Amino acid sequence: MKKIISGFVFCLLAGSLPAQRSAPAYPLITHDPYFSIWSASDTLSNSSTTHWTGKSLALTGILKVDGQLYRFMGAPSAVQAAIQKSVHISATQTTYSFTCGKVDLTLQFTSPLLLNNLDLVSRPVSYIDTRAQSNDGKAHDVQLYLGASSDLAVNKPDQEVTASQYSASGLSLLKVGTTAQPVLKTKGDDVRIDWGYFYVAVPAAKQVQQSITDSRPQEHAFDAVTQQAATGKQLSLNTIIRLGAVNAPKEQLILLGYDDLYSVQFFGQDLKAWWKQSGLSIEQLMAAAAKDHTTTLQQCAAFNQKMRADAVAVGGNEYARLCELAYRQSIAAHKLVKSPQGELLFLSKENFSNGSINTVDITYPSAPLYLLYNPGLLKGMMNGIFYYSESGKWTKPFAAHDIGTYPIGNGQTYGEDMPVEESGNMIILAGAIAKAEGNAAYAKKHWKTISTWAEYLAQAGFDPANQLCTDDFAGHLARNANLSVKAIVALGVYARLARQLNETAVADKYQQLANGFVKRWMELADNGDHYALTFDGKGTWSQKYNLVWDKLLDLQLFPQEVYRKEVQYYLGKQQTYGLPLDSRKTYTKSDWIIWTATLADKQQDFKALTSPVFRYAVETSTRVPLSDWHETTNGMMVGFVARSVVGGYFIKMLETKFKKK
Repeated sequence: MKKIISGFVFCLLAGSLPAQRSAPAYPLITHDPYFSIWSASDTLSNSSTTHWTGKSLALTGILKVDGQLYRFMGAPSAVQAAIQKSVHISATQTTYSFTCGKVDLTLQFTSPLLLNNLDLVSRPVSYIDTRAQSNDGKAHDVQLYLGASSDLAVNKPDQEVTASQYSASGLSLLKVGTTAQPVLKTKGDDVRIDWGYFYVAVPAAKQVQQSITDSRPQEHAFDAVTQQAATGKQLSLNTIIRLGAVNAPKEQLILLGYDDLYSVQFFGQDLKAWWKQSGLSIEQLMAAAAKDHTTTLQQCAAFNQKMRADAVAVGGNEYARLCELAYRQSIAAHKLVKSPQGELLFLSKENFSNGSINTVDITYPSAPLYLLYNPGLLKGMMNGIFYYSESGKWTKPFAAHDIGTYPIGNGQTYGEDMPVEESGNMIILAGAIAKAEGNAAYAKKHWKTISTWAEYLAQAGFDPANQLCTDDFAGHLARNANLSVKAIVALGVYARLARQLNETAVADKYQQLANGFVKRWMELADNGDHYALTFDGKGTWSQKYNLVWDKLLDLQLFPQEVYRKEVQYYLGKQQTYGLPLDSRKTYTKSDWIIWTATLADKQQDFKALTSPVFRYAVETSTRVPLSDWHETTNGMMVGFVARSVVGGYFIKMLETKFKKK
């Protein structure tokens, strides 16, 4: 249920604080791997807001009511904390409610990442909406303060910045960036952006006062300051809004934006963000965002409601909440640009897993979210890899692992290939796009490359040599039964695509090959009541999550007994916080658990396998944006933070969509 007041769409939250934690960390501003701000506390005023890497990107919020200060956002200080009554996460929004003495405050963060609108996906502007209302029926004098640290524009806090205040396009703006502006000079994993400019904007009005100061105690937030420009370190961008006498609700819009100037380098060419095709300046873009504020919030509210309803329908409430946690995180681990060849590029960063850009085995688990809502974005995740091969820059007969280290995509930097893994991933996803779009046009465009990879899998995929797969943290593994499944399914997909493209002889050849491989696989992997981790590993087991595409694409390669036997066995191997990845360790990957659960025919089995993942999300003591690699015995993160692969949680919803096709 939603309520619209003067264009401000608020969720009406049932009850007060939820019975348990809502998230390991709360998404506030989520646009790309750099412009990403989170709260790691259940109460917004219990800690500083941070980047997903854990470094402080401090936003401070204080409400002044009849002269008394109440801190509703930011690290603890001498200023009294507001009483937080609730917090709610939906697909595109995080909404808080507070009591600040005699005034109630609602605070809503919206990053309008609506996947059917590439302009919105690319627009690096988030809304902060506030609504203040008296809770005792009397009018109270109210002022609102929002402070933003200049750390939002640096990689390291000792970098010098330059800040200014000015007006443009009907907005009052604060702007800050490093003095040096080393555009695209920093790459790697645990890094933040130190080029481009961060902006705070509000619709220009006489009750708005903005200034720039050195960092100062929160109790001085409302001190009169008129400084409009500064150069230094650790500056504070201050916005004060005098709401005046508040009884009935009064609302205020604040916009946060980031102009990165150039976003990524793609094989030697520096590329601008997708939104810059519009020709607008960042000030004009933020003004446009302010103008369509009401409409955008309505669209977000409608999407939030539908996505949740769809998720509940196929997987239940806990599954829906996992999808809500995953949505913004997955999208914001990418950057949307146009390639020099005029193609869409939606480039991922491997957050806290080595910093690679456009990794194929990140694209593969992320894919369900994008197949569900915009297959064009999945093409954008694959186009760079196809270009790498088709340009002659990558000459091996299998797919590359990545195209570089974010944000520099000039060629693979990962130290070892994953031949079966990445080739299988690319072919399977080409088939999934064909299923989603109802034609094989995308596969046809890249048919020569896909055929080269298929031939490689025909020769080397069934009984894989000692090599890495996407679960590279588990080490090298020969005769990997799950990796063999990937190769077999990919060959089945290739046969399907060939038939769609009227290459009947090719289709017959590869269909026969895949069918024969299935029979051999069942014999070699057989371990009585389940199938083993490796072909020679009796007494072992593993999640066969790659089987899910046989089911979703209705390839009918593996008989139902394989699915039933595996699911039944998994149900007996669960720990408190999920099903281990395999018999070697008790850690797991939550995206793969959701895929494995989707193999189940019975809803009760799906819920039994996914419920511990939800328990992990709301009980883990590791307070970071959702980690997809965790320990099943104690719920603690093992590694990986804020990665796009949680888009894989949407595979159960994708199954329902594909059944209708």
